[in-house]
Amino acid sequence: MKVSAVVVSHGHAAELARSLPALRPQADELLVIANLPGSADDVPAGVQVLTNDVPHTFAANVNAGTAATSGEYVLVANPDAVPEPNAIAALVAFADAHPRAGLVGPLAFWPDGRWQPTLRRFPTVLGTLWRRTPLRLLRPPYEYQTSHYGTRPAEPVQGDWLLGGACLLMRRTMLEELGGWDPGYRHYVEDIDVAYRAARAGWERWLVPAAVVTHDYAAVIDERFLSKHTLWHLRGMLRFVRKHPERLRAL
Repeated sequence: MKVSAVVVSHGHAAELARSLPALRPQADELLVIANLPGSADDVPAGVQVLTNDVPHTFAANVNAGTAATSGEYVLVANPDAVPEPNAIAALVAFADAHPRAGLVGPLAFWPDGRWQPTLRRFPTVLGTLWRRTPLRLLRPPYEYQTSHYGTRPAEPVQGDWLLGGACLLMRRTMLEELGGWDPGYRHYVEDIDVAYRAARAGWERWLVPAAVVTHDYAAVIDERFLSKHTLWHLRGMLRFVRKHPERLRAL
């Protein structure tokens, strides 16, 4: 089996109605993890559903989905990520041709057609302060912090990490070597952590523009300076630097 797709739904039944029909023909098996009751009540034929008794962290659900499937590649996609036809095949073809490609992601766009920067640099101290404090009102990060977010590529390009909640193809052998995702992250930064550990183990992280998805990314931590989401992000960053204290030297 080549591709196992895993979608974690936390009350996103409406989004699944749009994304699953586009994703189902592109995966050998498709598993939806219902992290809340009613999260996956009506899914297309051939889609498996795993229902949690209590909600788990995103990383824990990724690990559960990986364990419950058997494909050579594990594709994690958000309920609001809709791949274009043959997008997943393009990711797989690239990964097959690059044996050290452990994480491979597509080019992503918001529903209004704007390019969405999903391939990013690992966090630095000054860059994080810029993005997560009122400083971002002075110089909007997407426009001025291209050193972190990059620019829209025309050809496959390597980077540090890929936005894990959009659409991400992962090599199963890499996940087994790393021990999976870290379920200790409440929400946010877990995708940075798995990419950082992959990098240290010699696995490459690529964005492949031949694969395209539409992702209705809410970017909720950019909307307010203090909310439960920003606190979750802060908690995630603190866990990240506790695990990888050398990143405190990256200014």
